[in-house]
Amino acid sequence: TANNIVGTAGHTDAEYDHMKAAYDEGLRSITHLYSCTSTITRHGGFRHLGVIESAWILDDMYVETIADGCHLPPQLLAMIYKLKGPDHMCLVTDAIRFGGVTDLSNIGNGGTEAVPYILEDGVAKLADRSAFAGSIATTNKLVQVCWKRAGISLTDAVKMITVIPAEMMGLANKGALVEGYDAD
Repeated sequence: TANNIVGTAGHTDAEYDHMKAAYDEGLRSITHLYSCTSTITRHGGFRHLGVIESAWILDDMYVETIADGCHLPPQLLAMIYKLKGPDHMCLVTDAIRFGGVTDLSNIGNGGTEAVPYILEDGVAKLADRSAFAGSIATTNKLVQVCWKRAGISLTDAVKMITVIPAEMMGLANKGALVEGYDAD
């Protein structure tokens, strides 16, 4: 954080104590919540909170959500929105190289990727179909899923894919269409 590097917790089995220590050092983001993030575990009968529960306890922690309608069902998106609100929920595609492809019939599988995958049911899956390997969604799909299927207002859905990610990353002049900002 001293070098303006934005850290984020993802693909981790961290428990609350780890998350709180990282938070105290400046961590303010969780990468694709509910996808490869830990939840409550038991050690010797005692329960320990995971990354997911840390997101709820640490009020100003941002959470990134893959809102493609496959990774997280609309009801879970609605719950995240209810708990974090539009000011700490970011929408991310987690898209692989086939992001935006609508006709999957002619592209086969992942081919030369380090981890083989297939495209099926609107998402990339590991070749053995045991888990998702990434998304093929574009940003407009995320907004649409939040708005039309999760009951999140269009204004908040757009904010969560523009203003909030830019704010989370500490990017000046980004995330809004206003004078003096980059229009990208």
